[in-house]
Amino acid sequence: MKSGSNDEFQEIENLAVQQASSFHGIQEWLVRQGVNGILPLRRLWPALDVEPRPRNGRLAIEVVSHCWNYSHLLEYQLGALAAHPPKEVDLTMTVYFSREDERTARLLELASKERIEGVRWSWRELRPEHLFRRSIGRNHAALSTKADWIWFTDCDLIFGEGCLDHLCRVLQGRTDPLVYPRIERLTSLLSDEAVASAEEPRLRPLGDNFEFTEVPVTRAKGPLQITHGDVARAMGYCRDLAVYQRPEGSFAKCREDRAFRWLLGTQGTPLDLPGVARIRHLSKGRYSERGTEVAVRSSMRRLQERLRRH
Repeated sequence: MKSGSNDEFQEIENLAVQQASSFHGIQEWLVRQGVNGILPLRRLWPALDVEPRPRNGRLAIEVVSHCWNYSHLLEYQLGALAAHPPKEVDLTMTVYFSREDERTARLLELASKERIEGVRWSWRELRPEHLFRRSIGRNHAALSTKADWIWFTDCDLIFGEGCLDHLCRVLQGRTDPLVYPRIERLTSLLSDEAVASAEEPRLRPLGDNFEFTEVPVTRAKGPLQITHGDVARAMGYCRDLAVYQRPEGSFAKCREDRAFRWLLGTQGTPLDLPGVARIRHLSKGRYSERGTEVAVRSSMRRLQERLRRH
């Protein structure tokens, strides 16, 4: 083999990776145009054809969260459950994570030692490239859940005292494929310093740490997608959209949330559900961005915040 041939093979491999990435990008763009109604792709993915069964009494609910470099937010989500566990539901708290995120792994190990009646911890480890496409974990959870209802959320969402018990009450006998809270309580856009945590992870109840404002919700968006268990087991989470089941080199933008609603053929049914709160944070730590990209994105988020408040 001639000297330098290894470099040539590496160049060929790098080119192949770039071409594959471009092709995948085109695929995702085409799917998004179908979801947006610009391209007639509905025949390829027919809308929901499942008849969920009504469930009554004490319900089993699974909450599914992802965490990559957001352990300081997950501390509040798990801490709220530990401080105010639900009494009227059998709750499974599922978190998808990667060992490479060492602080999150330590937090989950700590939480595992908390024995809480009615709450079952479920930590599911993924390789980073699988964790980086959130719909991979969500699809796995959807297909494997034993719950009556499954709540796909993010680790910055907090369940206030009585929230999940009230959810059990309003879900009695319902057969909607997808529901969501009519109102969520949001913080202002907080800096890293405002949400920073100690070096060692701990479970943190919310207390009076933040101020919240009630905001109407118009659809079952990313962290507020509560799906009937029969629907989840039958359809998964974007299971049949290959572009949203492909591993990624860095955390991918969560555009599949809209595709999930499109596949179900609904924006969801709003429900009165008190106690749903979310910590809004300026820095998007899960994304691998260069310094200039971080600065631009942060500036845009600050501008959006000013426009929202005026």
